[in-house]
Amino acid sequence: MKTMTAIAACLLMGLAAPALAQEHGAHAAHGDQHGHRHADFESGRFHVRVDGPEHPVGDIILIPGLSSSPEVWDGLTDQLKDRYRIHRIHVQGFAGAPAEDNATGPVAAPVAEDLARYIAEQGLNKPIVIGHSMGGTMGMMLAARHPDSVGKLMVVDMIPFMGAMFAAPGVNPTVESVTPAVNQFTAMSAGMSDEQYRARAAATVTGMIRTESLRAGPLEDAATSDRTTSQNAYRELLLTDLRPELARITAPVEVLYVAFEVPGMTAEFTDNIYRMSYATLPGVQLKRIDNSAHFIMLDQPAAFAAEVNAFLE
Repeated sequence: MKTMTAIAACLLMGLAAPALAQEHGAHAAHGDQHGHRHADFESGRFHVRVDGPEHPVGDIILIPGLSSSPEVWDGLTDQLKDRYRIHRIHVQGFAGAPAEDNATGPVAAPVAEDLARYIAEQGLNKPIVIGHSMGGTMGMMLAARHPDSVGKLMVVDMIPFMGAMFAAPGVNPTVESVTPAVNQFTAMSAGMSDEQYRARAAATVTGMIRTESLRAGPLEDAATSDRTTSQNAYRELLLTDLRPELARITAPVEVLYVAFEVPGMTAEFTDNIYRMSYATLPGVQLKRIDNSAHFIMLDQPAAFAAEVNAFLE
């Protein structure tokens, strides 16, 4: 799968300039201004925006991807908040949030652990979890490592082992086998100047969203994400293989994905990649959404909302 290396760059957003620090109090003011509130939860890994009625039919946790903000879920939140209590995660270090505990080391795994704590401390009863890109990875970690915490899981355009795209053809990829290539790739990214880094971030995000009028928000998210946090999370994703853990997931799982936009690759090739990637997860539902890039919720909002509503029912 050596030819798929380009996809790793397209699917990941660890390509941003250092963030401007913001005080935690600003989160509360922002929430008041936009009608949502922030959950009373102490964590240096993320904070949570909450929308919904006093008596919801259930809880939904929405996790954005690498260097993304909760705003990518605005459309879906507006459609669901009359019925469900929506918990939108804002990972520290991404999209203008201070890095805090995510300033060094891994990001996805510690966030997943704190999500399990959040669910327990907030008294949520098997919430539905929807994660985009790296948010999907966090959702898989949560569902596999804390299976009693999740009612259902939807993964949006993410496979359980991103590093497999660096493997040599015909070789079963392992973390050990792809580490040299990942080291080379991430060292190249780390060696970029901030100007080069920002330019590549903008190009990457642009390629992830077909709908030109909706690119501004994600572009701003990438530009205001902490570079070190994003790079550390990027490397962590490439060197995390969740395939052996998938069988521990007891919640129903649906995976929405798009065809790889790489010359010479057919949609059927993408289908095969997803089938192989999730082969260790019995009962998983895989569905390709056409005419969309990575941000399915932006490029195909009606189709995405329809899939989510069907999944909720």
